[in-house]
Amino acid sequence: MNKSELIDAVAESADLSKADSGRAIDAVIDAITNSLKKEESVVLVGFGTFQTKKQGSTNGTQPSNRCSDSNKSGKSAKFQSW
Repeated sequence: MNKSELIDAVAESADLSKADSGRAIDAVIDAITNSLKKEESVVLVGFGTFQTKKQGSTNGTQPSNRCSDSNKSGKSAKFQSW
């Protein structure tokens, strides 16, 4: 299911217009994204948990010149279903 199909399903299920349903879904996604940016987890009981995960740096090799290269550590979003 893609976003437009989700909007259609929510609009039908909640008896909302597609525009209202789209705004509600956008608001939920924005709230989850903002919490993850603050490194706060989002727990939706009965559904799952969104959280950030720290990734360590890795070493690699550039294929074009065979020089060693290191990738910096970073963060990624993770979802775990219940």
